[in-house]
Amino acid sequence: MQDRHILIVEDDPKIRSLLRACFEGEGATVAEATDLKAATQAFAEQMPDLVTLDIGLDGDNGLDIARELRRTHDTPIIMVTGKADVIDRIVGLELGADDYITKPFHVREMLARANAVLRRYEGHTTDRAPVEGPPLADTDTLLLDGLRIDLGRMDVRDRNGDICGLTTGDFKLLRAFVEHAGRPLSRDRLMDLIDGPEWVPLDRTIDNQVARLRKKIERDARHPQLIKTVRGIGYMLTQAAQSDDQRSSSTA
Repeated sequence: MQDRHILIVEDDPKIRSLLRACFEGEGATVAEATDLKAATQAFAEQMPDLVTLDIGLDGDNGLDIARELRRTHDTPIIMVTGKADVIDRIVGLELGADDYITKPFHVREMLARANAVLRRYEGHTTDRAPVEGPPLADTDTLLLDGLRIDLGRMDVRDRNGDICGLTTGDFKLLRAFVEHAGRPLSRDRLMDLIDGPEWVPLDRTIDNQVARLRKKIERDARHPQLIKTVRGIGYMLTQAAQSDDQRSSSTA
């Protein structure tokens, strides 16, 4: 659950508090919503890795929320239902929910179900076709989520046009991600890709290198969206960079 972002859609403050403590105790970050409007806003602010959704909300119908979320996102959903809500559970699963848990529940059961859903989801997404990164030449200038990457000069400018201040090691790590966009990369694979005579890792681990790179290129390093952690594997760049030539031809 480390580095996960969980959205809790629940109108009972006691259950929200219980679920927050449950997930935060395992190292996840948590957002809360009580209706469809708040859930939609939470998705806009940061895409969750998992949603727990109470079907029996006092306001918006939980099934309507599940339907709306599934219409635009494939984020895993665990429904929280009452013991008698058999029909709602069936409909919810038909709408695309990944699992359900009935009230009252034990936090250990919720964690077990959440981890199982995340494992299944990762197994599905890592089998998808990767996002193809562009073939790179040392003279290329690339655009990535508002960043400008000059491969020839080995520098990166942020979204305000300021130099990000990447070290040689930072830049090699970023280039490795760009060249393998959409592919989960293990820590050993990353070491192989960036290791060389001009870069000495000393006692720093890949995890520390990734954390440092995130601070320099992510919009919010506390909630990284570009370089995502792939549990049990390593890390993955979620977007493909675009060359200046590609951008010019697409806007012509």
